[in-house]
Amino acid sequence: MAKNDFYLKVISTNGVFYSGRVVNLIIPDVDGAKGIEAHHESMVIAVVDGIMKIQPTEGGEWIEAAVGRGFCWVANNRVQLLTETAEKPEDINIRRAEEARERAKEHLRQKQSLEEYYHNRAALSRAMARLRAANANNKDI
Repeated sequence: MAKNDFYLKVISTNGVFYSGRVVNLIIPDVDGAKGIEAHHESMVIAVVDGIMKIQPTEGGEWIEAAVGRGFCWVANNRVQLLTETAEKPEDINIRRAEEARERAKEHLRQKQSLEEYYHNRAALSRAMARLRAANANNKDI
């Protein structure tokens, strides 16, 4: 009988966020979200700002995290996700994320170069992903 788990390593600029065996992984990609299970076909996936979900054991509790842009490599029942940021919802400072969102919105309203526009759009996307992850964890907000 084949094992229904695979090895996952999530690496952010701050270090290793997660390393171990899991049964499910859901990552944000340009088309919405991509689910990965054991023995998934080999591929490279562009990861966008959003919420990543990890299920360490069958029927177990899901671990959620806000992740930034990066890429995910899937091959030989192993997955490596390299991302700019990976934060647990409880580690996100909601006030700072809201301030970052407002700053990015204000910058987008101003006349700017194309490069500045894309930079500010990315900042807004990061702030929104962090707020979605934090708010999903803190139902009383």
